[in-house]
Amino acid sequence: MILLIGGTGESAFLAESLISAGFQVLISTATDMPLELREHPSLSRRSGELDRESLCRLVNESGIRAIIDASHPYASIIKTFAKRAADELGIPYLRWSRPPVLSDSADIVWADSHEAAATTAFSYGQPVLLTTGSRNLEPYAVQSRHTGTKLVARVLDHPDSMEACRKAGIPEGNVVAGKGPFSLEENVQAIREFGIGVLVTKDSGAIGGVPEKIEAARLQNCRVVVVRRPEAESEGAFDNVDELIIAVHRAVAKNSVRLSTLV
Repeated sequence: MILLIGGTGESAFLAESLISAGFQVLISTATDMPLELREHPSLSRRSGELDRESLCRLVNESGIRAIIDASHPYASIIKTFAKRAADELGIPYLRWSRPPVLSDSADIVWADSHEAAATTAFSYGQPVLLTTGSRNLEPYAVQSRHTGTKLVARVLDHPDSMEACRKAGIPEGNVVAGKGPFSLEENVQAIREFGIGVLVTKDSGAIGGVPEKIEAARLQNCRVVVVRRPEAESEGAFDNVDELIIAVHRAVAKNSVRLSTLV
């Protein structure tokens, strides 16, 4: 059994590829949002947040032979937990990374953290559209209140996301709930509807709808603030599924030989 840790982006595609390669797959996602997956006897799924302890327990109880970490490029915590759990339990750990799509450009302002992005975004005195999800709302909500500038948050249409917006003090009328990636037209519509002057995003790759966000912002003359990816996020990671499958086969086979010599 392979444990595939991921979100709603690549999980279905990677799971299908692993099953086709002969593996049994357990998909683990933080939320219970539907995945576009056909039923298969070699496929199972669980949802909910994991820490190192619960991850180790899941590996032991499910007979996991390897972990593939396809979590969001900015999900640093689960990446750390997954790597530590694999090391402690002596199983292979492989990482999948979405290729970035943004590079330095005159119309993009980069920020090294959400705090820095929030300070920059609200310094222009124009309504801000936040498209980075519901996990880091507080810095933006604080700057919105401090500057008196409108904040519009686009988040996943899920009770947890809506609760996060409520706790951050974002008015319900300033919350756009939906499931991305969003089209160019949908991004333009949101910008026009709320009179947005600044769009904040992460470089979540093409599958995260980033090109459509950037193009919509340019068409509507919006400033763009981008939160940088964590350092070394893609170091040693795979972005080619065929190469990943080969690496999984090799890692599992090598680990099986290692374990047999310890018996």
